[in-house]
Amino acid sequence: MADPSAHAAPAAPAAPPTPPVPLAALLARDDLGLRQIAGPDARASATAVQWVHTSEMTDPYPYLLGGELLLTAGVHITDQAAPDGSLDGYVSRIVAAGGAALGFGVAPVHDTVPHALVDACERLGLPLVEVPPRTTFSGVARAVWSLMAEAGHAELRRVAQAQQGLATAAARPDPVPAVLRRLAAGLGGLAVLYGPDGAELQAAGRAPDAAHEALRELTRVVRRGAPAAPASAADTAGDVHLAAYALGGGRGFALGTATERREPGDHTIAGAAVVLLSLLTGEHQGASESSRSAALVRLLLGATAGDVAPLLGGERWHVVHARVTHAEGAQPTSLAASALAAALGTALVDPGGPGGAVRLLVPAASADTSVPAGREVAPADGWVLGVSAAAPPGGLAAADAQAARALRRAEATRRPLVRHHANGIAALVAPAEADAHARVLLAPLAGNETLLLTLRTWLSLHGSWDRTAVALAVHRNTVRQRISRCAALLEADLDDPDVRMELWFALTRDS
Repeated sequence: MADPSAHAAPAAPAAPPTPPVPLAALLARDDLGLRQIAGPDARASATAVQWVHTSEMTDPYPYLLGGELLLTAGVHITDQAAPDGSLDGYVSRIVAAGGAALGFGVAPVHDTVPHALVDACERLGLPLVEVPPRTTFSGVARAVWSLMAEAGHAELRRVAQAQQGLATAAARPDPVPAVLRRLAAGLGGLAVLYGPDGAELQAAGRAPDAAHEALRELTRVVRRGAPAAPASAADTAGDVHLAAYALGGGRGFALGTATERREPGDHTIAGAAVVLLSLLTGEHQGASESSRSAALVRLLLGATAGDVAPLLGGERWHVVHARVTHAEGAQPTSLAASALAAALGTALVDPGGPGGAVRLLVPAASADTSVPAGREVAPADGWVLGVSAAAPPGGLAAADAQAARALRRAEATRRPLVRHHANGIAALVAPAEADAHARVLLAPLAGNETLLLTLRTWLSLHGSWDRTAVALAVHRNTVRQRISRCAALLEADLDDPDVRMELWFALTRDS
């Protein structure tokens, strides 16, 4: 069995990826008139197309990503009667790049598909599809995108129905086995809940006997014993796909799934089950979790952070600010926020933070192994994170500001995670004085988030117009106009490195 740690992945993506299009579905469309003439049968081999690429190059390998239906009119084939074996190099390069299939357009260059190409595709195992003269390459591409959109919508409906079924199951009198049964049915396989000691607590569904032991071993990778343990891991046992997910709260529970088929939305469905099972297994809380609940009650009743600190055991915490990355301005759902919390090993999450950010309290890792503590905060797929320095309960307000600034730096520099580090100039200036200086310096831009974001991004990218335009998804002339506006309002020479340094310092302090 392969090393499962090499397949570690975050617990729950925000949405399932778009499913590829079966080549057989393209061949079945009468409006295209495509015909497979060589290579493994598309239906029997389940050949799938992820995108379409057109090229007349003699060696398209450098421009292929894998999974393409490569379309060509054979301009590079100058001899219609090329001898057998003469096109083996061309076909082998497509196979090496991971191309899904080759589509050959008949007319205007060639009246028929060259026999040497048919022979090479048959010999090297590349599906070869004849594209008739009446079918344009753009028509083939449109058909692929249309089928892909239909498959994506169908997968989203399946995921939504599965998530609704899981939520309904969680409301039953026997919620844990009900959720596992619903998950097993939704995935078409086996779902198992494991305890902190690796024992099988509940199971539903079926899988080959060999998969059971392999799945139990895989859950060791995600248990919370090791500081660097990933939130999830994947592996295979023969033809069976295995996945293991750590449940939130750091108590050592894990979910395992085994399926003979792996659909694009399965990871998302399992992520919803992880959130629900994290909440359900939270009933098995120890003294420290009970103390935290008591601390929360006292805070709600008016106690100060200092008053409840003894209940929290003197632990130190990271404040994490997070924002989704898949769409500009998108607001995370409560389910997505809970999935992120489970991935980071905490149940303390505020999905409605300032500016649409999610805020979390994550236990800080401790050098003392006898003291229960969290893991180091790691990047999470689909999120950009800002992480504060570790702070005691009485210092969480300052840590909250640190996390907000770290999130802004992460977004400006297009990094998945930025940690607060009080070093360099920032470590030499009192925080209150630094914040006051930032407010005064940036006062002319106050309230104009567009200009502030543009200036912050432009400075982080060393004044590159093109890279800033790409980062902000605007035209480079728009970036120039905004930076000129900033310079005018600030009455500053933005070509002066001293000015840039001072502004960057202020922008990293500005809240």
